[in-house]
Amino acid sequence: MEADALVPAANVDPTHGGHSQLALTLGALGVVFGDIGTSPLYAFREALGQAAADGIVAGEILGVLSLALWALILVVTCKYVLFLMRADNNGEGGVLALMALAQRAARKRGRLLVALGAAGAALFYGDGIITPALSVLSAVEGLKTIPAFGHHINRGEIILITALLMVVLFSMQGRGTAAVARLFGPICLLWFGAIAAIGLIHIFDAPEIFAAFSPHYAVLFMLNHGITGLFVLGAVFLTVTGAEALTADMGHFGAKPIRRGWFAVVFPALALNYLGQGAFALAQLEHAAATGANFTNQDWFFMMVPGPLRAPMVLLATMATIIASQAVITGAFSLTQQAIQLGLLPRMKLRQTSAHMAGQVFLPGINRLLFVGVMILVFGFGSSSAMAAAYGISVTGTMVVTTLLAFVIVRRSWQWRLGLAVAFIAPFLLLDIFFFGANILRVYEGGWVPLVVAGGVGLLIETWVRGRKLLHAIDKAQAIALEELARMLSARPPERVPGTAIFLSADRDGAPNALLHNLKHNKILHERNIALTVRTAPTPFVDPDERLSILPIDANFSRALLTYGFMETPDVPRDLSLARPRDDKAIEPVGTSYFIGRSTLRPSKHSGMPFWQDLLFIFLYRNAADPTDFLRIPPNRVVELGSQTTI
Repeated sequence: MEADALVPAANVDPTHGGHSQLALTLGALGVVFGDIGTSPLYAFREALGQAAADGIVAGEILGVLSLALWALILVVTCKYVLFLMRADNNGEGGVLALMALAQRAARKRGRLLVALGAAGAALFYGDGIITPALSVLSAVEGLKTIPAFGHHINRGEIILITALLMVVLFSMQGRGTAAVARLFGPICLLWFGAIAAIGLIHIFDAPEIFAAFSPHYAVLFMLNHGITGLFVLGAVFLTVTGAEALTADMGHFGAKPIRRGWFAVVFPALALNYLGQGAFALAQLEHAAATGANFTNQDWFFMMVPGPLRAPMVLLATMATIIASQAVITGAFSLTQQAIQLGLLPRMKLRQTSAHMAGQVFLPGINRLLFVGVMILVFGFGSSSAMAAAYGISVTGTMVVTTLLAFVIVRRSWQWRLGLAVAFIAPFLLLDIFFFGANILRVYEGGWVPLVVAGGVGLLIETWVRGRKLLHAIDKAQAIALEELARMLSARPPERVPGTAIFLSADRDGAPNALLHNLKHNKILHERNIALTVRTAPTPFVDPDERLSILPIDANFSRALLTYGFMETPDVPRDLSLARPRDDKAIEPVGTSYFIGRSTLRPSKHSGMPFWQDLLFIFLYRNAADPTDFLRIPPNRVVELGSQTTI
């Protein structure tokens, strides 16, 4: 999960005082740990349920619990907290930040690295529709456990309540979450305190539950259960879903507050709750054996809560799952913004929802798609148990991608020897592949959902990247060098008009198409002409002093380069105002016109991409957001000059 838009983009300064560090830690509880913090609602129940086909014995309860605890220790603590949080891109994390860092370390934009980053991003969108549906639905299902109330609520009413909550959640996205984000941390702190207290109370039902910390119970369980053990392992992975948020949100909170939150609050609370659920299940098993009653898998989380406190716990769980869902939704917005900046997706309408929080963005198109996906899952699956099988594949797939990218970083950026890098990364990769394989077994139970979503997004990314590269190659083949054009116009100057003309172009060497069309059709040349290229750097942020470079060519022409980090929103007029060409005259908004080339694309059956992919690329190209909006160029200062291109 990449929940980048709930707090100020801190790029946290290590000199922050203790009060600031505590505030950041509290904020991280609501944003970073919202997803993994609500896993106790369903993870232990689902994992134990996979082993319940032939009845449940005490050894299976200890084995499942041992797998869950060691998943938290190995995957979250060792891999993410202690290792991957050190592999940051100027303080930023997440799969696309790792991809950009790996590209910079490898000194090239290799196809494999782009493919890995695109795969990780595509899988995240599958996670983005499953997390809200599963977590909120599992919390609302707690209504069935409330004494004197559960018998009066049916499955349809639970689905309806969940759907209404989703409608409210997604409809408020356009207004931003700045007003309520400050409540997320305190609510989640209360949540972690509550689940820790409930777990601690029930640990004394069966103190022998602490034996689950011995890994031999996990190993024996896997050895004795064959294929069933793999299905259980796939469900156990639900305990660590959301772990990727630890790296994704480093740029907002810093590594120290996140680590502090994990070790001081989140891990102890999760461990105590899972131990409590295990002890409660052991006590219920012993009671069933003593009375001759049947022992069945239950909603252990809510059944642990004393009857009078169950309704408040359902309410608190619902608030915690809504916060976790909010983090995933805003993470999808931020990931999409990064993907657009890195050229993986077409431009989309993007709106800043806060004047004070740099990462607070809203993308209406992504919001609508997520809402539709969530509602389809809620009504299609109907229960959290049915949906649980769909959850792990996207998360484990993303984890495999991040581990592979981490190998490139430790090998190229950290300059580790090959043998050392392989020896260090291999255990993490094998663990991820093992979990991924266990989840793949559940494709027919619902795991196909994130694969379909990821496949669709992956196709869009591949089509967009390939189509843009093809279009750029066509433009480059037809281009003329700007220096050569400058010499030709110096020898035979056209009619001159006052003002500054900014010609946008993706080609840093050739003359912009808009400039050529302007000369061809209007037969004029402005007093000052600047060929401008906007570039995205493989870093999250760019130093303002390095934002703009401008190179004079002659008295008529200059070449300018604006560079933005992939976490930044471009503002071309503002940043061009920093320019001081040779005549030492600033580029004033008044008297400046922006010329943009607009191509009309036609598909070709005999060249380029397959015909169907040409049609898909043309659809994406036509429906991309207006570049003037994306670059914040005033519409009344824009001149568009079109041409027709066959791809």
